Amino acid sequence: MAKQKLRYSSLNKMAANPVENGVSGHSNSDAFLREPYVESRHNNGSVKSNSLSPEEEGDETCGWGRCQPTGCQRLRNAKLMLFCLCWAGAIQGLVVNGLVSVVISTIERRFDLSSTETGIIASSYDIMSVLCLIPVSYFGGRPSGHKPMWLGGGMILLALGSFIFALPHFTTSIYKYETVADNVCLDDDAFFSSNSTTSASTESLSMYRLVFVLGQLFHGAGAAPLYTLGVTYLDENLKAKVAPVYIGLFYALAIVGPAVGYVAGSQLLGIWTDVGATTLSSITIEPGDPKWVGCWWMGFLISGVLALAIALPLCGFPKSLPGSAQIRAEKVSEVYKGSESATSQPGFGMSIKDFPVSLKILLTNPTFMFLCLSGATEALLVSGFTAFIPKFIESQFSISASWAGMLVGFATIPAGGGGTLFGGYLVKKLKLKCRGIIKMCCITSSISLLLLLIFFIQCNDIPFSGINTSYNNGMSEFSPEDINLNSTCNTGCNCVRERYNPVCGSNKKMYFSPCYAGCTAIKEGSKTYLNCSCLATSNSSLTLSSGNITTEVTEGKCASDCIMLYVFLPVFALIIFFTFMTTMPALSCTLRCVAEEQRSFALGIQWILIRCLGSIPGPILLGALIDQTCLLWQKASDESPTAGEGSCYIYNNGNMSTYLMVTSLIGKALTLIFIILALVLYKAPKDSSPAKKDIDRDEPTSMTNLSEPSPNHQKYRIKRDLNEENANVMKL
Repeated sequence: MAKQKLRYSSLNKMAANPVENGVSGHSNSDAFLREPYVESRHNNGSVKSNSLSPEEEGDETCGWGRCQPTGCQRLRNAKLMLFCLCWAGAIQGLVVNGLVSVVISTIERRFDLSSTETGIIASSYDIMSVLCLIPVSYFGGRPSGHKPMWLGGGMILLALGSFIFALPHFTTSIYKYETVADNVCLDDDAFFSSNSTTSASTESLSMYRLVFVLGQLFHGAGAAPLYTLGVTYLDENLKAKVAPVYIGLFYALAIVGPAVGYVAGSQLLGIWTDVGATTLSSITIEPGDPKWVGCWWMGFLISGVLALAIALPLCGFPKSLPGSAQIRAEKVSEVYKGSESATSQPGFGMSIKDFPVSLKILLTNPTFMFLCLSGATEALLVSGFTAFIPKFIESQFSISASWAGMLVGFATIPAGGGGTLFGGYLVKKLKLKCRGIIKMCCITSSISLLLLLIFFIQCNDIPFSGINTSYNNGMSEFSPEDINLNSTCNTGCNCVRERYNPVCGSNKKMYFSPCYAGCTAIKEGSKTYLNCSCLATSNSSLTLSSGNITTEVTEGKCASDCIMLYVFLPVFALIIFFTFMTTMPALSCTLRCVAEEQRSFALGIQWILIRCLGSIPGPILLGALIDQTCLLWQKASDESPTAGEGSCYIYNNGNMSTYLMVTSLIGKALTLIFIILALVLYKAPKDSSPAKKDIDRDEPTSMTNLSEPSPNHQKYRIKRDLNEENANVMKL
């Protein structure tokens, strides 16, 4: 009875002095958080305290163990946490999606690895990430979990993985390469005498693939907390109307990271790998030479140091930011109807015994599952196109690989980052609730689906002698069975298939190499080859100079006269914009349709589905389809060049464009279907009125009602609690 009177007196005092106790609509939330007995009631009737126990106050203390500097407490805010997460996401993207992708072909050359082996290296990241997602998201996402410590520990693992990835450079001998004669037509005697070589190292280095795999495993483990615990930490400590904007900024910086990795990695590859150990005068090849090995390892050392630098402040953040308890109490539940009963039980998620129940709740939430499936189909397309769209542009529009990659970067950074930010902004601006967010995703996915018809654009194949046209004239009725690099004009030239060096003739036709063009000499000081007999076999290729027939070819591919590149790139940028515009709204809806106690675990399950069904098989599927369009393989006989292995030299542009268009249309259509099913099957909580289904009308929409607190405000909750206490006292 004495306790009831004391509490009754305390509540009366608070109601009588709302401004003094921090319960006014314009008061400081910290004062409210210091009150000892303030409670709020959830929509399902359960009571949740808005006050902070001594343990909870410790959870809001910034520091590293017992080291808790006073000045550090002023830095525990959402903006600084966003800054640290943005840098962490950018570093992770720079390493995994940038540097690794750039140097993969270089380490193939340096360590005698096949494409299959480097494919395993690349996939090791996703495999380890999938294995770590469930334990990290479940244990780190529990109420007792310290998310910033998990995030900081992840960055330490990422740094360790980067150091391991660079380790083979320091444990191998100096790189040596072969030097060969110019690739021209030579008779037998001249061929054998000219092939004096500088012997390359015979050291077997292929076992270093295990070291690269180990580095990628650490990368995968370190990145696991970033997009699960990092996202939920922001969502828990921010109001619902601003959380999408903060998370959008985080994802936007994560998109910029790979672009920086591509640019930085490309620049480092222009530096000789054994920098400081070899004099530049002794290097007789240039970066464009197939035997060149650039400084592939330096980027990983720099990234490792940066990851360690950001890990320290991440570990110092508290479990919860000041004011987070009040924010969580004021949020209106949008959990899928039927999921809230089990998760609202006291202590749910604290024990490993709750794992099966927690997993069952998520798997039986149709809205959550269909959002996961839509994310998987999107990831399949995004990961596949990320790997192969530069190759498509390079082949389709006949431009260099470096320029194709640069164009993709120019299109991806503003479109991807802008779409991510704009999607999050619209959710905040329109005050969309879960159902309205899903409708928005339907609209953006429909627009990007229509824009995919741009892949109907095709450029004619450049004439390539022996591949899509004969050595004489014309491309009519040239079938794959007719493909043959050998001709009477290059008989006896001792041409080697391993020396792919495409040249463009004065007849605007391409040849596999100067040797296959029948060229016997090279113009001194240039990359022009002379006396090419295969050009003389075509009457249209004759060039007259002083009455003599002269034929020559220039190193490199022939330029394409197709101007559709300037149409394709802007439309492709729009596809990226609307695709990434869906990312933040879909993520926001995922967080809202599951219980607060399950959000980290839900993101872990979602990322597992996205990786297993999307990002892992995506590059494999698109790569296999593109391989079907190959006309000439690296390791194939002259009699059967379309059946072989290694890398592909020449593609059929028409077939490649058709395959990519059909695949993208099917994938995007599945995405749209899954989003529609998520919308149809979504069941709002019982207390959601029809007026609130799509738009959150609890937020003030004009200056006239800014001063009046909403019915969910602390002031009204305290009054409701006071009335209940009065009734209880009267009963006693």
